[in-house]
Amino acid sequence: MEVINALGRRKSSVARIYMTEGTGKITINKRDLTEYFPSPILQYVVKQPLALLDVAEKYDIKVNLEGGGFTGQSQALRLAIARALVKVNADDKKALRAEGFVTRDSRAVERKKPGRPKARRRFQFSKR
Repeated sequence: MEVINALGRRKSSVARIYMTEGTGKITINKRDLTEYFPSPILQYVVKQPLALLDVAEKYDIKVNLEGGGFTGQSQALRLAIARALVKVNADDKKALRAEGFVTRDSRAVERKKPGRPKARRRFQFSKR
């Protein structure tokens, strides 16, 4: 198997991954998964698509992650992994879609409007 690359985005996070056959090592920005995401919940989020298809020990994944916070980054990485798994075997797409791993979450921060303190917040109003 050659290198399969995929891209995942969430909010302002971008995850570019390079997947090869291997032993299940996930390296993010030249650091181990457990070192980059110390929280077990975020590690679980990243491994969800691999666990669903029982291929957690089959692929080595090198990740280039940038932008956003840790939650957005973990979800961007989950999407990238799901997309790479679909490239490997298109039959897996149905199972991944049923769990919602192939859908790009397009929600992002709304821009601040002029004449307002935030996107929708208005300045305090007093009749007096």
